[in-house]
Amino acid sequence: MPIIQCHPGDCNRVAIDDIERPVIAVGASRTNGSWEKAMHCHRKAQLIYTLEGIISCELEQGVWVVPPQCAVWIPSGLMHSARGTGVNQCYSLFVEPDANLSLPTSCCTLSVTPLLRELLLHAAHFPLLYDEQGPEGKIINVLLDQLTVAEVEDLYLPLPRDNRLRQLTDGMLQDPADKSTLAEWAGRIGMSERSLSRTFVNQVGVSVHRWRKQLHVILALQKLSGGASVQTVALDLGYESASSFVTMFRKAQGKPPARYLSDCANSPDLPIRGFSLSENMA
Repeated sequence: MPIIQCHPGDCNRVAIDDIERPVIAVGASRTNGSWEKAMHCHRKAQLIYTLEGIISCELEQGVWVVPPQCAVWIPSGLMHSARGTGVNQCYSLFVEPDANLSLPTSCCTLSVTPLLRELLLHAAHFPLLYDEQGPEGKIINVLLDQLTVAEVEDLYLPLPRDNRLRQLTDGMLQDPADKSTLAEWAGRIGMSERSLSRTFVNQVGVSVHRWRKQLHVILALQKLSGGASVQTVALDLGYESASSFVTMFRKAQGKPPARYLSDCANSPDLPIRGFSLSENMA
């Protein structure tokens, strides 16, 4: 049975929601270059898993980044957009909301074990209307069981609710190399520096400085996966040297960027250490 394929940015949500099966696996269209899927939603929850390249998903409350051998889980009915960079090879799993009540109820990044990976790749060869009571249905049940115990990673960038603070985060997303001080940002968005800092921590859970470090990790993963050099990424993100950027990345991910991506791509059974917002970063 040939694999069910679609371009990662073009899966037909209407057709997927209309297929009368609890779980549908789709993949793996290999693309070279960036792609983007605008804000949309579907009744079925979605798992997006990437073998190659970096995928990011944005919801109202934040941005999730998906390095190779990880996946992002998007619960039913949530508006979201998706974007891929570099050479992308990814799979999608669409799951009815009542297929397994133990699945995550909020968006998250999941580490994919070798067993879950093989089950997902195998399920992508099933016919759309597979026999739910036969061997294929049993494999789907095992796949769902493995999905419920997948480890949640911390590759997540929370966004504030306050519209003024969203001006700040949007500005940093558009120009991550901007080195404006908090006082300068406060003046631009009409807040005092103290109020900006306090409100940001209350809504996001971390300081602006720590949030910016997380943003740099996410953007670095996207740029490096697309083929950019460490030197180029360091300059694009406003670092004075490649070594200062590598030091920041090593503190966040436990290893330098080149080794991190190499390990992700070549060792699917290697645990992926997510960036924790609670870590003590300089």
